[in-house]
Amino acid sequence: MFSNTLKEETQQNHVDLEKKIVPRIKAIQSEQDYITLLKLFYSYFGALETLVQSVLDTSLLPDSTSRRKSEAILNDIRALGGDTPNLAGVADLPEISDHAAALGAMYVMEGSTLGGQIISKMIAKALPGKTNDALSFYKGYGENTMPMWIAFKNAMNEHAVTADIQKKVINAANETFLKFSQWVDKAG
Repeated sequence: MFSNTLKEETQQNHVDLEKKIVPRIKAIQSEQDYITLLKLFYSYFGALETLVQSVLDTSLLPDSTSRRKSEAILNDIRALGGDTPNLAGVADLPEISDHAAALGAMYVMEGSTLGGQIISKMIAKALPGKTNDALSFYKGYGENTMPMWIAFKNAMNEHAVTADIQKKVINAANETFLKFSQWVDKAG
């Protein structure tokens, strides 16, 4: 199954990004720390979603609008009294020029919903009672997180049937991980 190959081909870049994000999560001690983390995600995912939506073939992924993450992140920021951050520029994003590349970028964003289940518990523990209304991004799709993940992987597997398409998806996913990692570095 292609999704297994994609996981293997992107594993190192995924792990490298996690090594930068997890310490930031563990360091959260205040609402401001959490807002800073949310802004980091919003500025990257918000710009990436706009780029992805410009080339995504929604007939091949009809539930794509319900998969947008930036609105949930922005709602969490606002629930904590934070302001809207600027979005990443085109130079900070992966090259997404067609549906296959869009799927590669979405693989990274959709995968974040799986880790978000753990992250939401970590944040709730670090800031008990303070973030109840500001965990929608990390809670993902709630009880539907796994079914949504499986549906996304199935749609991707159905589309990525040729070596050329698979290569585009893999390259875009790797570039998305790398560019997000660079974005984290840029944020300091």
